[in-house]
Amino acid sequence: MKHAFLALAAGTALLYGVPAAAQSTDLAKAVAADYDAKLEALFIDFHKNPELSYKETRTAAIIAEEWRAVGWDVTEKVGGTGVVAVMKNGDGPTLMLRADMDGLPLVEDSGLDYMSTVKQVSIDGEEKPVMHACGHDVHITSLIGTARRLSAMKDQWSGTIVLVAQPAEERIGEAKMMMDDGLYSRFPKPDFAMAFHVSADTPTGKLALSEGISYSSVDTVDIIVHGVGAHGASPHRGKDPIVMGAQIIMGLQTIVSREIAPLKPAVITVGSFHSGFKHNIISDRAVLQLTVRSDDDETRQKLLSGIKRVATNVGRMNDLPEDKLPEVKVSHEATPAVYNDAALTKRVQTVFKNRFGADIFDNKPRQGMGGEDFAYFVSPNTDVPGVYFNVGGTPQADFDAEEAGGKPVPSHHSPFFKVAPRESVTLGTEAMTAAALDLLAPQAE
Repeated sequence: MKHAFLALAAGTALLYGVPAAAQSTDLAKAVAADYDAKLEALFIDFHKNPELSYKETRTAAIIAEEWRAVGWDVTEKVGGTGVVAVMKNGDGPTLMLRADMDGLPLVEDSGLDYMSTVKQVSIDGEEKPVMHACGHDVHITSLIGTARRLSAMKDQWSGTIVLVAQPAEERIGEAKMMMDDGLYSRFPKPDFAMAFHVSADTPTGKLALSEGISYSSVDTVDIIVHGVGAHGASPHRGKDPIVMGAQIIMGLQTIVSREIAPLKPAVITVGSFHSGFKHNIISDRAVLQLTVRSDDDETRQKLLSGIKRVATNVGRMNDLPEDKLPEVKVSHEATPAVYNDAALTKRVQTVFKNRFGADIFDNKPRQGMGGEDFAYFVSPNTDVPGVYFNVGGTPQADFDAEEAGGKPVPSHHSPFFKVAPRESVTLGTEAMTAAALDLLAPQAE
C-alpha cells in the first residue's frame, strides 16, 4: 500500500483551486523572503561556527530552536547529537527529510568575509581547525527553510513529515547510530525519504537527479604491518615493515585490475603510510590507512576479503611468524551504496521539471566514487525508498573563468571551498518543499 503513493501523477494542475504556476511563484517568493529575513543570517552563523563530527552541540541546539519556533515536535540527542522533528497533519503517508550538519578539520582559506577561524577538540582528543568545506551549512539552512515553508503551508499537504538533522556524516557513523537509537521505531517510519547535497561541480540554478546508483559504498581499513627492527646498515637482521607495506600497496592494485570485472566500479586507495623515525633505522611497525569503494555488495566483499588475503600473505612471503602477520582492521566508519528508487525518482523528476522547467537538470555522469551514509536510512532492509539529489553551488561564471584559464573551481573538502549561498539555499529549500507538497498532496475524496 505504501508504494501506491508513488504511482500517483506528479505535478497536479490545480491545488485547492490555485493554478500550478501561481503556486510556484508564491513558493519562490516566500522562500526568497525567508532567506532575506532569516536564512541568510543562519547560514553565515553556521559557516562561521562549524563543529566537528560527533561534537555538533551548538549547531544542533540552533536547529532544534528554529524548528520548535515554527511548530514542530522536536527531540534532541538522538543517537548522539542528532535532532528529529515531527509534524503530523492529518491522514497520509510519512516523508522523511534529512540534512547533515558536521564540518571538517581544515583551516579555511576561502577568502570569504565570514570565514571560519574556529578550533575544536575532536573526539580523538586533538584540537583541530574546523571548516564547512562540504556544504553542510547549506543543507541545514535549507532544511530549516523547508520546515518554515511546510509549517506555513499545512493547508496544502496531508500526512506526517519527519525532519532529521544528522551529525557525523563526514565520518560516516551517525546515520547508523541514529537508526540504532530507534529512528524508525521511536518516530514515525517513513514511506519515503529525501535528502540533497550542494555540489561545487554543478552550476547554480541546476539540479542533478537520476535513478539508480547515487553514491558508492565506503569502507575504512587499517593495515598494521609488524616487523623486526634493525640497523639500516644490517637489513638482514630485521624484517622491514616499510618494504612489506610497499609490497602490500602494489599487491592491492591487482585486486581491482585482475579480480574485479572491468565493468564493475571499484577503488582501493592507500591514503596514508606511516613508519619509521630516522634514516638509518629499520622500524618494527608500519600503518597503512585505506579507503575502499564499490557500487554493489558482491564487489565490496571481494575487495575486503582480497585486502586481507594480500596483506596476510605478504607477511608469510617475508617469513613472518603466524602471530606477527599483518593485521587488517575494517572500521565502523563505513556505509553501503546509495540507490535512488526508480519510481520515487521519476515522480520527483516530474515535480522538478514542472516547477523549474526541463532545463533545470544537469545530470553529468559520475566522475568519482563518493560515499554518503544516507544509505542507512534507505537500504533495502528498511523497505524505505529514497531519493538523493544535488543542488548547484557554483556560479556558471566561475566555470567559464576556469575554462578560460582562470582559477579552478574549488572542490569539496578543500580549504578554498565555497558556494553561492543565496542561490544554493533558496533552490534547495524550494526543491525540497515542492517535492514534499507533491508527495503529501491531499487526495480527493
